[in-house]
Amino acid sequence: MDVKDIIKPENKVYSKTSVLTDNVMHYCPGCSHGTVHKLIAEVIDEMGIQDKTIGISPVGCSVFAYNYLDIDWQQAAHGRAPALATATARLFPDKYVFTYQGDGDLASIGTAEIMHACNRGENIVVIFINNAIYGMTGGQMAPTTLMGMKTATSPYGRCEELHGKPLKITELISQLEGTCYVTRQSVQSAAAARKTKRAIRKAFENCSQKKGTSFVEVVSACNSGWKLSPVKANEWMVENMFPNYPLGDLKDR
Repeated sequence: MDVKDIIKPENKVYSKTSVLTDNVMHYCPGCSHGTVHKLIAEVIDEMGIQDKTIGISPVGCSVFAYNYLDIDWQQAAHGRAPALATATARLFPDKYVFTYQGDGDLASIGTAEIMHACNRGENIVVIFINNAIYGMTGGQMAPTTLMGMKTATSPYGRCEELHGKPLKITELISQLEGTCYVTRQSVQSAAAARKTKRAIRKAFENCSQKKGTSFVEVVSACNSGWKLSPVKANEWMVENMFPNYPLGDLKDR
């Protein structure tokens, strides 16, 4: 039998979406960003909205997200993605506008922007990558860093007296009237990735129905910042991150 008789569309386990470019990603091996990019690309492709989607690129590890998803992009100053997304969604109400932000970008320098955009109920999607550390700039402590967790700026571990407790920004956002859907997911396994894809799809569908702000947190691994192998980083995330940042829907209105 010829191999061409076997490789048929109906037999393909995975086919690359046209939304995902051929550029080689700059992320560290084991990083969660690449998987989340793939899920976003698949959702955009399956919904047929490639020419209607505008992404807001952040500052941080994913600053070059525009190299990997073939859609329209804008670059925001550090933490200001929700403000730029607000303007974009209001100017182009027929578009699907989303921000892609890390914990430093969203939960630290960008706290004011994200809180007020969500409170106003701007018709945008927010993808929030939480790996509890500043991956790009040298592994400093983030607002979401766990208690006792060692970083470049908390070498003896995060302590409450000096640093306060981790900021559970997603729980805060779920209480705001403008948010219609707030969820926390992960991508450390195939099953987890499928759940995250469904959450992203739902967020984009909410956008088309003008329901308000949809917020999808993805608890992620940073094996470079955590000084662990990709496998060990996923194990550490499950054992330590998930108890502090439990997965599931926090709000679905």
